[in-house]
Amino acid sequence: RGVGDAAAPGEGGGVGGADGPERGGRGETEQPGGGGGHGPPPAPQHTETLGFYESDRRRDKRRSRAELSLLRFLSAELTRGYFLEHNEAKYTERRERVYTCMRIPRELEKLMVFGIFLCLDAFLYVFTLLPLRVCLALFRLFTLPCYGIRDRRLLQPAQVCDILKGVILVLCYFMMHYVDYSMMYHLIRGQSVIKLYIIYNMLEVADRLFSSFGQDILDALYWTATEPKERKRAHIGVIPHFFMAVLYVFLHAILIMVQATTLNVAFNSHNKSLLTIMMSNNFVEIKGSVFKKFEKNNLFQMSNSDIKERFTNYVLLLIVCLRNMEQFSWNPDHLWVLFPDVCMVIASEIAVDIVKHAFITKFNDITADVYSEYRASLAFDLVSSRQKNAYTDYSDSVARRMGFIPLPLAVLLIRVVTSSIKVQGILSYACVILFYFGLISLKVLNSIVLLGKSCQYVKEAKMEEKLFHPPPTSTPGKPHSKSQNKSKSPQGLATEETLSASVTSQPTHPKENVIPLLVTSNPDQFLTTPDGDEKDITQENSELKHRSSKKDLLEIDRFTICGNRID
Repeated sequence: RGVGDAAAPGEGGGVGGADGPERGGRGETEQPGGGGGHGPPPAPQHTETLGFYESDRRRDKRRSRAELSLLRFLSAELTRGYFLEHNEAKYTERRERVYTCMRIPRELEKLMVFGIFLCLDAFLYVFTLLPLRVCLALFRLFTLPCYGIRDRRLLQPAQVCDILKGVILVLCYFMMHYVDYSMMYHLIRGQSVIKLYIIYNMLEVADRLFSSFGQDILDALYWTATEPKERKRAHIGVIPHFFMAVLYVFLHAILIMVQATTLNVAFNSHNKSLLTIMMSNNFVEIKGSVFKKFEKNNLFQMSNSDIKERFTNYVLLLIVCLRNMEQFSWNPDHLWVLFPDVCMVIASEIAVDIVKHAFITKFNDITADVYSEYRASLAFDLVSSRQKNAYTDYSDSVARRMGFIPLPLAVLLIRVVTSSIKVQGILSYACVILFYFGLISLKVLNSIVLLGKSCQYVKEAKMEEKLFHPPPTSTPGKPHSKSQNKSKSPQGLATEETLSASVTSQPTHPKENVIPLLVTSNPDQFLTTPDGDEKDITQENSELKHRSSKKDLLEIDRFTICGNRID
């Protein structure tokens, strides 16, 4: 019975008896903290879970290492996939860039062809219409006493400018007779190839600097000669300006002659090494321009420079061919000897221009449609100069826009032609007269076609309304108010009819108290794109800030090569 007594407490207190500990253990498990158990606390359940995951991770690592092999790597490389549509915008942009580069040659050459014909029109004007205009101005001057003085001016401003151009042309032509072309050729031919390469590069830079400053000299002469006399004199006089203009045209003509002589030496070299080096110089131009930042205005400036450079090279090639044909007694077989070299020069120019413009537009995110804007801007200048009471001659407008000044090049071409072709006998003079009438016909035909195309480009660009804005009156140092440019064309007159009528009508002398409805090629007044809903800016400071931040294409009327910046 004592044993029984010992067992009984074991059931309730968990002490004594064989069954006591087991029952007590179960009681502690079910009710922790009760019954007076003194064993260690059990381990948490999450420890067992972490241990299970850790073992699975080790097992997976061992399995993945066992599965790595060269065969599985090659299989993954051959069968892995990717989805381009997840980055659709990026690849669409890349495709558009490729299409833009493919469109650049076509759009650029359309601009180049239009610009070259504009330069040709201004160049033919010097040989065809300018002599006739000078004769008409001199006739008016000599017959003025017969008509009586009805106006305070003896001659109109345009007639004064024509006479000045004619006198400069004649004086520089006679001065060029003192320059011996043959001696210059042999002097350049005796130099080494590397010297000629350096000389040619220096001549290109000097030609651009002369072009940038030469038109300013001519404009200063024209304005000094035609400035109203009642104003206060603020210049050194017409005669000093005239001698400055004559000296400029003479020096520029000599510079172009040296350039043509160097090219002639390159054509006549035995191994054509100099010609190859000179052509490779064009590709160096790509390096100097492609990796620079260009805005739309800067690219327009470069395009005008390329147009002028290409047309000048065509005239230089013509001079080289004339001089070589004279040396070979005008043998037509020698022309086919020169033909491959001429084609190589032209092809290198075209290739360099295409590559240069393609990568400039690519790196600066400029679309190919910008060249149609450039073409519309040049067309706007042509249509502007055809308006009655226009403020500038078209040849001067081309000179300001492209840096192409026809007077020095015309002086050189006349000098070369007269020295290469001998005119003797009545038949020769008859041929010269027929050739002159042919040039006039070519000039008139070219002008008609260009005028029609220019009107078409202006209408496509929606710039015809700008042709009828009255010129704003402003003082030097103050910006033009855009509210003055907001005037519209006369009511009841269609824009297209007004455009055609104003272009074809003859200029008349305006009265002083009447504001004519005309176009001016002053670049501070017009934009190349429609104004749209542009807000009026009345404060001068705000407008000056707006204008200095971004200039428009028509505001670029100076040919500069001192850098890529316009501002």
